[in-house]
Amino acid sequence: MNLDFESAFTERTPRIVNAAKLHRAAARKKANQFIIEGENAVDAAVSTGAATDVFVTEKAAERFQDIVTACGYMDVYVHPITDKAARHLSDTATTTGLFALCKPVLWSAGKILNGKPNLVSVPVLTSEPGNAGTLIRTSDAMGADGVIFAGETVDPLGCKVARASAGSLFHIPVARDPNIKDVLGQLRKSGMQILATAADGEVDLAEADLSQPTAWLFGNEAHGLGELQEEADMRVRIPILGRAESLNLATAASICLYESAKALNRS
Repeated sequence: MNLDFESAFTERTPRIVNAAKLHRAAARKKANQFIIEGENAVDAAVSTGAATDVFVTEKAAERFQDIVTACGYMDVYVHPITDKAARHLSDTATTTGLFALCKPVLWSAGKILNGKPNLVSVPVLTSEPGNAGTLIRTSDAMGADGVIFAGETVDPLGCKVARASAGSLFHIPVARDPNIKDVLGQLRKSGMQILATAADGEVDLAEADLSQPTAWLFGNEAHGLGELQEEADMRVRIPILGRAESLNLATAASICLYESAKALNRS
């Protein structure tokens, strides 16, 4: 694919100005699209058909030639941009020079649960984009059937979340529902057991029955699940053998999902 960098979009080009606005949730909602940056995220978006447009600097076009070529096969428009335009689009200190505009990819919680899932992650009131993206990536790696962000959470379509998911945002069903009680009701209706992580849980993770369809509730980074623990069928603790007081969201989720995946594969 031949790209004309002599006519590259600048930071003042309307397409770039509008794309940069997509770092704000309100703009994403209004435009019905979102922006991502980086090799893994853009590669996944292009290969799954979620990307509509790609913006690339001259250096990035050389570095990520395979992705640019794939855009031609997937009917994705590729737009050359200047380095300054890339810095305008990026939310990082050092930009990769590779971006994509994508169609919304979020599912509804009901659609995920109607598929009779065996393993679902339910992060509640998650506010940290890095943890949210890592949890999506971990859920994908462990073969989970979906991730349902419950309550007032970080937007899964935010650029930082997409980057931390390393492309998994486009590989695993992800939903966002602000009504926690509604999510819990749908989980119960689906017949899945609902487990909550808790430092003082009654059941040790090693002793929990994880061989049946399971939805894991993971609490907010600062305040945990609070009273929502009582909504679970079982409160599960992860034994901490060293002197650390607790585990962060992404680490706790990784351990629980790994143990669940292992048990489900045995059953």
